[in-house]
Amino acid sequence: GTGRNKRLTARFQDESGIIELMWFQGFKWILPSLKTGVLLQVFGKPKQYGKGWNIPHPEITEWSKVDQNSGWQPVYSSTEKLTAAGLHSRGLHKLINALLQQLGSQSLPDALPLVLREELRLPSFDRAIVSIHNPNDIPLAQLARTRFKLEELLHLQIELLLRKTITMQRTRGNVLTEVGESFHHFYENHMPFPLTNAQKRVLKEIRKDMGSGIQMNRLLQGDVGSGKTVVALLTMLMGIGNGFQGAIMAPTEILANQHFIGIQELLAKTDIKVALLTGSTKKAARRVLHEELLNGKIHILVGTHALLEDIVQFNNLGIVVIDEQHRFGVAQRARMWKKNTVPPHVLIMTATPIPRTLAMTFYGDLDVSVIDELPPGRKPITTQHKYDKDRLVVFGFMRSEIAKGRQIYIVYPLIQESEKLDYANLMDGFESISRSFPLPEYKVSIVHGQMKPEDKEYEMRQFVEGKTQIMVATTVIEVGVNVPNASVMIIESAERFGLSQLHQLRGRVGRGAEQSFCILMSGDKLSRDSKKRISTMVRTNDGFEISEVDLELRGPGDLMGTQQSGDLDLRIADLAKDGPLVALARDKARQILELDPRLERSEHYLLKKEALRRLKDKPNWAEIS
Repeated sequence: GTGRNKRLTARFQDESGIIELMWFQGFKWILPSLKTGVLLQVFGKPKQYGKGWNIPHPEITEWSKVDQNSGWQPVYSSTEKLTAAGLHSRGLHKLINALLQQLGSQSLPDALPLVLREELRLPSFDRAIVSIHNPNDIPLAQLARTRFKLEELLHLQIELLLRKTITMQRTRGNVLTEVGESFHHFYENHMPFPLTNAQKRVLKEIRKDMGSGIQMNRLLQGDVGSGKTVVALLTMLMGIGNGFQGAIMAPTEILANQHFIGIQELLAKTDIKVALLTGSTKKAARRVLHEELLNGKIHILVGTHALLEDIVQFNNLGIVVIDEQHRFGVAQRARMWKKNTVPPHVLIMTATPIPRTLAMTFYGDLDVSVIDELPPGRKPITTQHKYDKDRLVVFGFMRSEIAKGRQIYIVYPLIQESEKLDYANLMDGFESISRSFPLPEYKVSIVHGQMKPEDKEYEMRQFVEGKTQIMVATTVIEVGVNVPNASVMIIESAERFGLSQLHQLRGRVGRGAEQSFCILMSGDKLSRDSKKRISTMVRTNDGFEISEVDLELRGPGDLMGTQQSGDLDLRIADLAKDGPLVALARDKARQILELDPRLERSEHYLLKKEALRRLKDKPNWAEIS
């Protein structure tokens, strides 16, 4: 070829047919190696081109120079710069082979103890390293991969278990010997409904922790509406009965307000004093609050980050409850611990269900409790998938629900990248709803990010008080608004939301005793992942199952916030796909440490070396949180 599209082509033929080889650059290097009638081995990625096939930039070796009994050929990923220096897949293979040959038959130290390898039938380090690069067959290569994955996860789990041990030895906690009068009085006279078995089980675990003399660090997981707040309140009441104060910290003012109102209602007929501290608390009120905290008049303080300020001093802080902990940095939480000479017991709550494999890894230094049953009287939410063309049917359904006196959310996606367009869609949607549901018979509210905070508050209040029947909103409403009378959640362009987001939004309805509905609206064209997300939502209400699918689709980094998954420096294992191996590594790490708590045996030498490296170069998060 000539001009800008210069390229070099050659025809290559074997018994299966003819294929064209193509080069777009580097002709002067390649031409001399292209002799006609010579037997060659060609390696590359065939592409369909017009009616035939070609291979752009193949790697070519004369057959006489090919290692005839090489079997499987590894492929190593490379970059353009490396390839230019001769380090393409084949170049790397050559180097690695030369290194493997230097090893010869000498055996390399192995981090996995022999007993463990024999039990799990895993190859030794040297055998695995050879068969991962030059396997005789695929099962061998897979076995080698499994071995290296397990080794990596074992190091990680040993690190987490050691951190936990260090924490427990260093951090003594207040011993709460009694359940206490405050707890009993409330439990027997003021409980709004009986506890579920799951709630009772969790409270037993908490009580055991708080009486053990070691600081409690417990993560409480439970779906929206499973009754975590009551468990948190009962935990604080145990503290109050033993002469301590409690604090509950939430990530936003709306959530803090909600906790405050909820807890105040529950404690209305008791003499326990609850106070609220957020950024909006007025100066005069703060002065009184600081005084009453110090002299112990306030038993429970609810608030936002404002609780962390140094001026906020307690008389005797015994229990800290943190809601949605992934919104608080580790350093911020550490400031709560300094508010008492003996660090307070800690209960962390989350409504974001985290798959077990991730909980074991990210919260390896916390004990995990799960509330896995909904309180009686809750009906599971019915979820349906409808396309844009079904809109009139959906409008009809909305009218019939409003006629029963119910309220409806309609949520639109709003993403930074397409903000203008999304905003226009929201406004179009709002107008078409207002036309189909006209005043005075219907009232429609709207809430979005560009409104003034006071306007937002006003619209929210209108909906909470039942003065408007339909709330059109962007994802602003996802956190913690409680309207028991809202029974329908309609999610527009549902294919654009992530699974955990869809699940959190759905949790906004189904809070009263009525049957609730979630309708996922989407366009006709859906990607494979969108289909899977939507069908998962329609099939199940189980937050844990949903989180497993979410993990599979997104990988662990996105689920926990990328910075955390980066800390795990996993090179070959994948938390999303290797769940069973994570659990196996956890068990084996436990067994090894039970047998040899300080890793002093000779066969644990490499495990100890790696553990020391890990514990030395990272701050000890376990001590902080």
